[in-house]
Amino acid sequence: MSRLDQCFKALKDSKQKALVPFITAGDPSADFTLNCMHEMVKAGASIIELGVPFSDPMADGPVIQRASERALAKGMSLRGVIEIVRAFRETDQTTPVILMGYLNPIEFMGYEAFASAAAQAGVDGVLTVDIPPEESADLIAAYDQYGLAPIFLLSPTSNESRIKKVSAVAKGYIYYVSLKGVTGAGHLELGEIETKIKEIKQHTSLPIAIGFGVKNAEIAANIAKIGDAVVVGSALINCITDHLDNQAQGQQGISSLLSEMRTAMDAVTQ
Repeated sequence: MSRLDQCFKALKDSKQKALVPFITAGDPSADFTLNCMHEMVKAGASIIELGVPFSDPMADGPVIQRASERALAKGMSLRGVIEIVRAFRETDQTTPVILMGYLNPIEFMGYEAFASAAAQAGVDGVLTVDIPPEESADLIAAYDQYGLAPIFLLSPTSNESRIKKVSAVAKGYIYYVSLKGVTGAGHLELGEIETKIKEIKQHTSLPIAIGFGVKNAEIAANIAKIGDAVVVGSALINCITDHLDNQAQGQQGISSLLSEMRTAMDAVTQ
């Protein structure tokens, strides 16, 4: 059983939902990212999504775009992200780590070379924002060879045909984009989200993670009632951005927000 499967099973047994924080690797430094990963686990994170910085992150709003720019300016690369995961695994063999990013750096490194390096470092899955299932056969073959879960996105505009195609190839979990737009934007319509999640679950037994627009503990709790996992990204990166001159305060802000979310989520599921 993979780390992801073990994680979701343990959460189900304890009547909890997964809390999945996203941060951009290398923002504001590789050392901060590594320390933050450990601190997020202490604060209640179930799975970590680690963003691979990219020069044109088209699915991300300005908060994560600027985080990518800062990380790239410090020299962070795909290989650097993999090395952060390797260092994380020196003391944490339990928490699943997902890399989230865009196809270009993976293509440049080569599918098999990337999959091999990522798996050896302890990566559990990869969410590649800009590759549709129709074009993913070679990439998935490389992931399958090394035991990486290919994670795909669905959105409010995904029709039944698209849901079926994603469900046929996805592993680990499916990431549901809860609103139309980029990360960190918009207002969540919980009724619409619940209806869509029910539709998706007719075609897959995989857990459904819900992200985009999760800004506070109240929203996280409401999402936990609907899906299997709650993803929070921009709100955490705002903590980093607001305290670039005092990284300890930024870390404390992230830990406090995640602790509040964990408490609120557990209150509505247990």
